[in-house]
Amino acid sequence: MNRPVLYLFGSAAPPVQQFADVARSARTAGFDVCVGLTPTAARWLDSEVPLLGELTGHPVRSEYKQPAEPDVWPPANVIVFAPVTFNSINAWALGLTHHFVVGVVAEGIGKGIPTVAMPCVNTAYVQHPQFDQSVATLRGAGVSVLYGPGGFEPNEPGKGRPEGYPWQLAMAEATRVVRVTP
Repeated sequence: MNRPVLYLFGSAAPPVQQFADVARSARTAGFDVCVGLTPTAARWLDSEVPLLGELTGHPVRSEYKQPAEPDVWPPANVIVFAPVTFNSINAWALGLTHHFVVGVVAEGIGKGIPTVAMPCVNTAYVQHPQFDQSVATLRGAGVSVLYGPGGFEPNEPGKGRPEGYPWQLAMAEATRVVRVTP
């Protein structure tokens, strides 16, 4: 039986340091997992990249491939972009695809790939007027943005608790969207 393919994407916020555990859980839940990271998140996880590749059976990607290179990942059934930072969510909503993972999720909207996004931002960032506009833009495009009551709720600057990041919400939504059975 083919396992549904989950693209697990993350940007540079502290919960990305839990990616190995999240990838393990996703595999246990029945997904074939491919990990993609923004360049800064890839630097943060540099020592874990080999482990992530071993856990998933796919190379970890943080850069666009060369035009003549073949795709090394199977096509996605669902994408989870979490944690997604203030910068990444705004770039995505504005269509600024200078990072590989942002390019994939931007294109995913047009391809109709179910996508779940869960920000990791603080209360200072969400005061910027672009943030609410970006969340609304992505929701309007069909992205399931888990933000606010029932999703990620911002913390005060410097008061984040990465261990309290609600990964279970993002994974439950991905599972619901593709109806995975382990």
